[in-house]
Amino acid sequence: MSWLSWIVVGLVAGLAAKAVTGRRLGCLGTVVLGIVGGILGGVLFKAAGGESINRFSLYSILVAFVGATILLFAWGLVRGDQHR
Repeated sequence: MSWLSWIVVGLVAGLAAKAVTGRRLGCLGTVVLGIVGGILGGVLFKAAGGESINRFSLYSILVAFVGATILLFAWGLVRGDQHR
């Protein structure tokens, strides 16, 4: 995937993960969350026998969304945040 595709996938996945978890991040934080979530999701999906992110598709957004959501929940556990 090109770097522009990673940014778009990261933005969409980050926005969806923020909506599900109720966390607040800025635009850059959302993109970074989605990109790192894509990497984490790719590793997890690959370990489970699936495909990691390899092209711009809904599947790639799903993988990044799963990874980003896991990151946000883990961050909340580490920080001890109360979910509203």
